[in-house]
Amino acid sequence: MKPPEFWNKPPQESDLRKLLLRPLGALYARATRKRLQSGTPHKLDIPVICVGNLNAGGTGKTPTVIWLVQTLQNMGHTPVVLSRGYGGKLEGPILVDPNQHNAADVGDEPLLIAAFTTVCVSKDRAAGAKMAEKSGATVLIMDDGFQNPSVHKDFSIIVVDAQKGFGNGHCMPAGPLREPVPEGMKRADLVLSIGRTTAQDRFSELWQHHIPIAHAKGWLAPLQTGMMWQGTRFLAFAGIGHPEKFFATLRALGADVVKTEALDDHQPLSAPLMARLENEAKLLSAQLVTTEKDAVRLPDSFRMKVLTLPVRLDLFEEAGLSAKLKEIAPPPN
Repeated sequence: MKPPEFWNKPPQESDLRKLLLRPLGALYARATRKRLQSGTPHKLDIPVICVGNLNAGGTGKTPTVIWLVQTLQNMGHTPVVLSRGYGGKLEGPILVDPNQHNAADVGDEPLLIAAFTTVCVSKDRAAGAKMAEKSGATVLIMDDGFQNPSVHKDFSIIVVDAQKGFGNGHCMPAGPLREPVPEGMKRADLVLSIGRTTAQDRFSELWQHHIPIAHAKGWLAPLQTGMMWQGTRFLAFAGIGHPEKFFATLRALGADVVKTEALDDHQPLSAPLMARLENEAKLLSAQLVTTEKDAVRLPDSFRMKVLTLPVRLDLFEEAGLSAKLKEIAPPPN
């Protein structure tokens, strides 16, 4: 389900739907607050880094998690990623095995991240954290879970889309927020703003909190695979938080994107859907292309028919954030 457009209107802009739903948003915020105040977080013997957001939907958490994984590995760490496994049927705790599990089992994001490091999927995050620690992790990366109080976090990163910011500033269903921004910022250690320079400047000008901000480029950096994107017609499809970013990245590479299909985030790529896209691509004399996260949900019969554009997070202040990681998780001896 795509979020309603009024969620992304500026806070000062009036909207009848926002006003009518604001009482429900206040109830949602109260429920989140109550949950966060319940229980005692489990403290691990290893550092825990949480990558979360205040907005519902995609903001760039998965590329951020992959960047952290690779950076920590370069420091000599053995990072393990803990995920709830959104979209997967397995309760866990279980370590993801790409040779045995598929996206329907563990979710698309854990399956993608498992190509880079060990991933533990668990609906019970505390149980998953204990399994990850026992599996030999020297640092735990929580993929989401900022609003989950069951595990103690040593460093929390809030990822935000600089263009959309925190939307209209209200909690669901009146707006896109999982909790009010001021309350979330009390527990955050860093905000990672992803977007083009103009959006970054505007977001920074409006920033009123005493939390450090790091910045990443709006177009995720495509990996050099040897593929020549220029001169080829493409039908691009994506079921991620903001499909338009993927389409823009393709166009920036010189690809002739003749049609785009924006699917719902995590939408199953059923055989009938893929057959329709394949037929449309043939009519347009175009090649099908999608994201890495979508590719892990492809039916087996379509894996050789669809190209994938792999991208990575491109940080402006990479050295500064890497130095901060060394403070939080000193390289093992």
